[in-house]
Amino acid sequence: MSETQNEQPVQPLVEHLIELRRRLMWTVVGILVCFFGLMPFAQQLYTFIADPLMANLPKDTSMIATDVIAPFFVPVKVTLMAAFLISLPHTLYQIWAFVAPALYQNEKRLITPLVLSSVSLFFIGMAFAYFLVFPVIFKFLAGVTPVGVNMATDIDKYLSFILGMFVAFGTTFEVPIVVILLTKIGVVTTEQLKHARPYVIVGAFVIAAVITPPDVISQTLLAIPLILLYEAGIWFGRFFTPRSEQDGDIQPPVKT
Repeated sequence: MSETQNEQPVQPLVEHLIELRRRLMWTVVGILVCFFGLMPFAQQLYTFIADPLMANLPKDTSMIATDVIAPFFVPVKVTLMAAFLISLPHTLYQIWAFVAPALYQNEKRLITPLVLSSVSLFFIGMAFAYFLVFPVIFKFLAGVTPVGVNMATDIDKYLSFILGMFVAFGTTFEVPIVVILLTKIGVVTTEQLKHARPYVIVGAFVIAAVITPPDVISQTLLAIPLILLYEAGIWFGRFFTPRSEQDGDIQPPVKT
């Protein structure tokens, strides 16, 4: 009897771990399927990623590879990144299938639009960086290159730079989701967020100065969307804040 009692609490944990392993395996399979499907187009994908810099390099200048295996591995890394992004809906489904049984019905209704909107905003942030920010940054850098200096960028360092920028802008565009969640769980109210607006504006420019090249244009291109997204989060947060908190009449919980 004692052995049976000892095994009872362990079994659910084992089942959860087995389910987690299965979902992780399907996630990896989804990424690998996309990866091998995209491998024939690895060079084209790299050309697409490199185009913002190549379009602004001086005439008769090209990128270089200082590592022997970089011409092979850099396009592979770009393909892997594209495969991860393309398979992201499948990955999110596996995560959802794992956590959904533990959620209440109202939580399921809330989490689905939040996940979809957060993924969409991340993609929008990446597109914003690629189509609007990168051309400005690289044009500025090419314009300030000293005379006699050949602007030949290493392809591996270039990939690291744009990946960092993609993550920075994609994360920045998640600000409305963060604000909505904070108001939904009652950490802050919309009135508190409005009062914090001056600090957010200063913080936006500080963040932009840290993660972008040292030119005013690219810093502004990050800071202004960050501020606007914060304002959008406040506006949408009103629909998730209880009426009593919006009116400033927050009642303490009643003990039973």
